[in-house]
Amino acid sequence: MARTIQWGVLGAANIATQRTMPAMLLAPSARLVALASRDAGKGRQVAERFDIPHLHTTYDALLADPAVDAVYVPLPNQLHFEWAIKALEAGKHVLCEKPLCLTAAQVEQLCEVRDRTGLHIEEGLAFRNHPQWAALEQARVQGTLGAVRAAHITLAKQFLDPADIRNDPKAGGGALYDLGVYAISACNLVFKRSPKRVIAALEYDPVLGIDRLSSALLDYGDCHAALTVATQAGPDGWGTHQRLALLGATGWVNFDFPCAHARPHECHLQVGDHLSVGAFPSDVLTFEPVNHYELQVERFSRKLLGDDVPSWPIEDALATLRTLEALFASQRSGGWEAVQ
Repeated sequence: MARTIQWGVLGAANIATQRTMPAMLLAPSARLVALASRDAGKGRQVAERFDIPHLHTTYDALLADPAVDAVYVPLPNQLHFEWAIKALEAGKHVLCEKPLCLTAAQVEQLCEVRDRTGLHIEEGLAFRNHPQWAALEQARVQGTLGAVRAAHITLAKQFLDPADIRNDPKAGGGALYDLGVYAISACNLVFKRSPKRVIAALEYDPVLGIDRLSSALLDYGDCHAALTVATQAGPDGWGTHQRLALLGATGWVNFDFPCAHARPHECHLQVGDHLSVGAFPSDVLTFEPVNHYELQVERFSRKLLGDDVPSWPIEDALATLRTLEALFASQRSGGWEAVQ
């Protein structure tokens, strides 16, 4: 069996050219062999930059390329479903940027196509590959934290350009679709299930029409989560403001950079045990900068090669979309909404 997976990329979006495609060059089990760009000039520039042998001017042509094993989909949010379906139907494995789809019904259809074709598809949440999340699991196994009872998570950044696709409600823009996906996914990763019901408070930009400040309570039954995500608050640098605090039955953990690292950056887990006071940790775990986009591509490629590595089914994305839909319903109703 070949020991590399041949990758093709649909489009030359910034997240592709700045994060995932460079990661493909670093991952030992991956080889970037094809690019499709509807802008021929931009496509040539990107292909030359990354030394990509196959350049296509249509997405369909890339999907028909026999050299491609797996396809990365970094297209605008509203196009994820269409091209993930087409890629699976064309016999390609799929790594699709978040949010995987804009509705739960679309994810359900993707699950059906995945099962019928026998191919592998994941939502591109690179943060799940960072070793700090494995360290959290180790802390849970050791019993320092005890059962997690509550989580508080915040993500924020200033996305003020009206032309930014994050500010287009028709394209799946807004704080919940952009940053809320991280927050909900992280909470579900912590609690290992979906919330039963949610209540939300959303504040909308009066001109752009997107939710720019969104807060919510997620009720998991015997544990709770609180989240706030904002696209017109916090810093305007190269990365988002992020914070995740977990309260356990016998301790606590604070993450200072829990989700997407636009650039590799040192991060820490502050751990408090049963003797800690205030917010002063009993221990601090330090993680050197790692490229979790490289880790994601390498792990995904090794999965396709038959190695025993972790993976996350798109049922996780389905749970996230069902939660998002309940949050929007809560904003309309003004009360608690069940997560279907």
